[in-house]
Amino acid sequence: MKKESHPKGWNEIKTNDSWAIFKIMGEFVNGYEKLSRIGPCISIFGSARTKPDNKYYQLAQSVSQKIVEAGYGIITGGGPGIMEAGNKGAHLAGGTSVGLNIDLPFEQHDNPYIDSDKSLDFDYFFVRKVMFVKYSQGFVVMPGGFGTLDELFEAITLIQTNKIEKFPIILVGTEFWSGIIEWIKSTLLEKFNNISATDLDLIHLVDTEDEVIDILNSFYDEYQLSPNF
Repeated sequence: MKKESHPKGWNEIKTNDSWAIFKIMGEFVNGYEKLSRIGPCISIFGSARTKPDNKYYQLAQSVSQKIVEAGYGIITGGGPGIMEAGNKGAHLAGGTSVGLNIDLPFEQHDNPYIDSDKSLDFDYFFVRKVMFVKYSQGFVVMPGGFGTLDELFEAITLIQTNKIEKFPIILVGTEFWSGIIEWIKSTLLEKFNNISATDLDLIHLVDTEDEVIDILNSFYDEYQLSPNF
């Protein structure tokens, strides 16, 4: 029988993959231990490229302050842009300010408004995303890019498929989000029937801080605050 051949270094790759399991486990354990103590929090997502003079940076900061005043903490991806604005708002309001940082070749660096004991670093996107979903009682999604869309649609999918408990998903900025919402309605729902009409109930589209707070308060007047899985 002909001996099966593999590219040079094959065994080393397999070994490295096996040992990576322990690093992944370590990220999960560290995340669970630290985040289980933070209390009810809302995650804020948006572009890392948004500058402090941008209206959505300022709105994200204001939204975060209002969320803290309503009794929640703030979780962000820990970097610049909208993430910085979210942590800054929480910091200025004297609330819990959590940063879930990811090691990236560009854009990502810690912002200075994260609580010193609540800054976590991740190498794996999938571990980081579990932390966002498990320890957030709601998503507030500002204008962003592919990463923001990734977080948004993963949360919608997990709720839609009953893999996690329902929580409010609030899109801020109708001028940014109305196009994709219209596409979801006209193409996914009406033209191709790839989703149910009730799936759209998961998403709220707003423009102001007060609308964000009203949605959060209304939801948790009905549902109990708890981890999501």
